[in-house]
Amino acid sequence: MNAPQRSTTPTASPEPPLARAMKPVNYVVERFIPSALIFAIVLTLVVAVMALILTDSRPVTVIKGWGTGLSGLLEFMTQMALVLLLGHALASTRPVRALLARLASIPRSPLAAYVFVFVIAAVASLITWGFGLVVGGLLAREVAAEFSRRGRPVSFPMLVASGFSGFVVWHMGYSGSGPLTAATPGSFIEKQVGHVIPISQTTFSWWNIMATVATVVLVALALWLVAPRAVPASHAVTADALAESDQRITTPEVEVPADRLDASRIPTLLVGLALVAYLVIHFTGGGTVTLNIVNWMFLALIFLLSRNAFEVMALIKNAASNVGDILLQFPLYAGIMGIMTASGLIQVLSDSIVAVASPQTLGFLAFLSAGLVNFFVPSGGGQVAIQAPILLDAAARLGVDPSVIIMSVAYGDQWTNMIQPFWALPLLAIAGLKIRDILSYTTVVLVVSGVVFGATMLIVGAGV
Repeated sequence: MNAPQRSTTPTASPEPPLARAMKPVNYVVERFIPSALIFAIVLTLVVAVMALILTDSRPVTVIKGWGTGLSGLLEFMTQMALVLLLGHALASTRPVRALLARLASIPRSPLAAYVFVFVIAAVASLITWGFGLVVGGLLAREVAAEFSRRGRPVSFPMLVASGFSGFVVWHMGYSGSGPLTAATPGSFIEKQVGHVIPISQTTFSWWNIMATVATVVLVALALWLVAPRAVPASHAVTADALAESDQRITTPEVEVPADRLDASRIPTLLVGLALVAYLVIHFTGGGTVTLNIVNWMFLALIFLLSRNAFEVMALIKNAASNVGDILLQFPLYAGIMGIMTASGLIQVLSDSIVAVASPQTLGFLAFLSAGLVNFFVPSGGGQVAIQAPILLDAAARLGVDPSVIIMSVAYGDQWTNMIQPFWALPLLAIAGLKIRDILSYTTVVLVVSGVVFGATMLIVGAGV
């Protein structure tokens, strides 16, 4: 998707103090933050050096761990790619796009628009993270186009930042990798803990629900405070420019008998209904929510909401262009995981925090360590696989409920996503922006959400 051209009509009004305070951050990120691919390469080198310095690993061990690790997340990479692919396709279906267009007409002022986009993206991310990322980007475009038609200036980067900020609560919701893994029979967490941890003790615990509400409310307030009152000329886009860069689904002409089958509603409807039947059987038979089940739910909705096979294939083709960066970079992050696992570096980092923990502070310190590790391993599921065994062992020794550890890792993972560019890629691709365009705003979200997450872990820890 090509980047829309910005408007050249400036406006003037005083900026709020918080927006002015973020200008130094803007200066730094605009000049020194590289592309996400370069970021992954640099992180690989940093982790390799740390492994050599902080462990007794030799270069051969580090290189072997990296090479072996490259293929270590292929199954998970496919699941994650499908979440994004199907989430993007679902958000691009005609009914969903029509709903987003209607929603875009609701906010009446730029400040209300920024908060509105964040709240909708947060709700969508709580449903499932791939859907939330895409909805955030598409809704930002729709709102920008609506304000352009009204002749009112609005900051497009701020709208996109608001859409991405909704991602800060994804791991507290329906598709959270940690809680889903802990709730899955036969998972490595069940084998270590000795029992399945139902989502009623993690995702739907009273304290996680309260933390979710508090995060949404406080981040919405922070975005309202940091939003630019004066819209720079470089921040504005026009409805025409957005329309030109959009990738709408078109229906090919029916020219031969085979095209009639592709244009028929019956085949896609049958597949959609079959998937619904399978899901009903799965859940009535005691099945649990897993990443695969989430993907099949998305696929069922795509088949049911699309008019024919032509439309389904066009949706998938359109969505596939946003998956390439993940498919390229995921092996590099898997290689980082391989270095950390083979060298024992991940245990060195986590043990340094766990060594000073008490039953009251373990959850809080685990949250901080997860936020740190997320810079190196941005995959929520991959991070749980690496950190959970170490932290769960410490929890068993200290008498801490394992559900606290699962959610502390979840909180840390989603927390530093706000300044880790990996998961911003799909939304930025939809918007046609770069990470430096939104990072000054999402840094504020990092600070505010971190206070909520840290306070939650301390409050829960005090009740141990």
